Amino acid sequence: MASVHESLYFNPMMTNGVVHANVFGIKDWVTPYKISVLVLLSEMSMEDQANLLERRRLNQRVLPLLQGPDMALSRLLKSVEECCPRIAESVQIRIKLMAEGELKDMEQFFDDLSDSLTGTDPEVHKTSVVGLFLRHMILAYNKLSFSQVYKLYTSLQNYFRNGEKKCSTSALGSDETDMDLTTSDGDELEGKMEKEELDCPLREEDLTCSGPLSQKQAEYFLSHQVSLLKNNENKALTPASLQKDLNNLLKFNPDFAEAHYLSYLNSLRVQDVFSSTHSLLHYFDRLILTGAENKSNGDEGSGRSLRYAALNLAALHCRFGHYHQAELALQEAIRIAQESNDHVCLQHCLSWLYILEQKKGLDSCVLLEHSVKKAVHFGLPYLASLGIQSLVQQRAFAGKTANKLMDALKDSDLLHWKHSLSELIDISIAQKTAIWRLYGQSTMALQQAQMLLSMNSLEAVNVGVQQNNTESFAVVLCHLAELHAEQGCFSAAADILRHLKERFPANSQHAKLWMLFEQKIQFDKAMNDGKYHVAESLVAGITALNSTEGMYRKAIVLKAQNENSEAHSVLQTLLTHCQKIKNTEMVIRALLSIAELYWRSACHTIALPVLLQALALSREYRLQYLASENVLSLAFSQLILGIPEQALNILHMAIEPILAHGAVLDKGRAMFLVAKCQVASAASYSPEKKSEALESAILNLDEAKTYFATVECKEQIRDILYFQARLYNTLGKTRERNKCAMLFRQLHRELPCHGATLINRL
Repeated sequence: MASVHESLYFNPMMTNGVVHANVFGIKDWVTPYKISVLVLLSEMSMEDQANLLERRRLNQRVLPLLQGPDMALSRLLKSVEECCPRIAESVQIRIKLMAEGELKDMEQFFDDLSDSLTGTDPEVHKTSVVGLFLRHMILAYNKLSFSQVYKLYTSLQNYFRNGEKKCSTSALGSDETDMDLTTSDGDELEGKMEKEELDCPLREEDLTCSGPLSQKQAEYFLSHQVSLLKNNENKALTPASLQKDLNNLLKFNPDFAEAHYLSYLNSLRVQDVFSSTHSLLHYFDRLILTGAENKSNGDEGSGRSLRYAALNLAALHCRFGHYHQAELALQEAIRIAQESNDHVCLQHCLSWLYILEQKKGLDSCVLLEHSVKKAVHFGLPYLASLGIQSLVQQRAFAGKTANKLMDALKDSDLLHWKHSLSELIDISIAQKTAIWRLYGQSTMALQQAQMLLSMNSLEAVNVGVQQNNTESFAVVLCHLAELHAEQGCFSAAADILRHLKERFPANSQHAKLWMLFEQKIQFDKAMNDGKYHVAESLVAGITALNSTEGMYRKAIVLKAQNENSEAHSVLQTLLTHCQKIKNTEMVIRALLSIAELYWRSACHTIALPVLLQALALSREYRLQYLASENVLSLAFSQLILGIPEQALNILHMAIEPILAHGAVLDKGRAMFLVAKCQVASAASYSPEKKSEALESAILNLDEAKTYFATVECKEQIRDILYFQARLYNTLGKTRERNKCAMLFRQLHRELPCHGATLINRL
């Protein structure tokens, strides 16, 4: 088909295969595929037997067929057959008669088309979408010379023969595979048609551009792929296929700026620095050369495209981590924008300047506040809202109270709903989920996550295109998977991760999110099972995705394997790094792990200042859940130092938040610690009161054992069974003691003895 197009129209504009003019100067041309579409439209106007449902499906299918790229006859007939089999059969018969007849049959067909637009009551209105298409085709056909008409008829014959071969091949295959079908499948087919009555978009392979396209076809192809990349990357063409089609499109029109920009977006999907930079520069070059920019926004040739080209280049370098090059490009954009007095561009530059300062680890709070004020002043709600959300994120890391942060997000939400900024509404809810997770309020985080997942988008997207395939939904689903894993629902977490893999494939830009969470969940499960060699193998994958998290997990594995000196060295390095980058949450976790290493080394007094430092940081930055974990550790230290009564008193400060919002493993640890403190405190009680305390401790141990069994933490269950056997022996309950001893012996044979002794482990 491409050779037909070139021989008909492109030879005057090509020398040695190089295009020297804009082919989109020609609005449209006649091809065998478009003749088939014209036959379809003719049959639709004459068909009276089609029911309402079939007509609605056909009407929905017509626009993509008119605007989409050319496709094979077999695909066209299959597409029509899904809507109305009778019309598909009539179209095939008419094309067959035209292709196997004579040239005058095609001439007569176009003469009949002209009659459909004339008269007092024409079949097709001239100004409708179909009417404009018919007029373009008739005009293009009338401009053809006799030799060109003959070539078109020859190509129509080849087009029909190729379609017949494919149809016959598929028919043979279906006859062989469907020999055992019975009439009972008719109900299923009818139900399927009712379910898919509104599903009218074409398949992905039907949207590829195998030959030169008209202007409308090219615009439809590009807009459709951009919409898919934004809303549902999984349904877009693969990076290789899309780039192949773009190269074919640019071969016939290298000055098509929008195609270069889509090529830039496609290169970003595969992290190709060279190709993305090349395509971005070509986009702005073509934009300036074709005169598409708004000249009124520029002074003395320094137009709007020049400053936005530098700004986009800065964003590109920042995305790939080239901060020095990004800063140079941003300075160039600021200079040109100041010369042109473009306040909007300057606001965008200010936002990116804040991002660059943040990436370098500098305090850019003043820049951000100034950016929000200026964006509100110039009436830029999108930038103002993004600035408010960035400010909220920064304030959350700085330890501000949750009520002030939520009030600020409420103000930004008013902007979103007022201006129908659907994407920013999703980002706001995802950020609320992350903030509640940071503060340790898992119930509130779960509520926000469910709210976003049950929301309907405000944006009108194409039928079959999901709007909820953005980064916000990826973040929320990852949090949801982790929340389920913390409660021991590993099968539910696996289902969520499986859904994430389907929605965000491995080659998509948001795939790193679920990859990291999947590795972390598998790591925690392996640690609970006591499979330290499996957890150690997962550390490399976590480090590749997040170096800080990977270093922390490496220290946990070393600590579990009793390699205390190596674990202490890693934790000290991690602590220094996190203090430098101001990652307070990881600083607190590192301090807790260091205190546990001191317990194992019998340096209990040295662990107390470390725990107090971590507790002070947790309360300063409003990290309630981490503060509760610190209180647990302090209570354990007091138990070891021989003051269990004081440990029981401070446990009441931590037990409620942990039981309300904590992970199942932490709930089990807390109840186990309560039981230990009760037993230690009962040493000075009277015999009757001591028995009551031991009975209460046994009940708490049963509850802790239930929690540990939920997450399959067998080592902790073994410790509880040992402890219960000792308590039952003290109370004189021989039968219960023997049962616990038997279960302990079974687990002790199954599990290796890598862990610390019972008294030195929380």
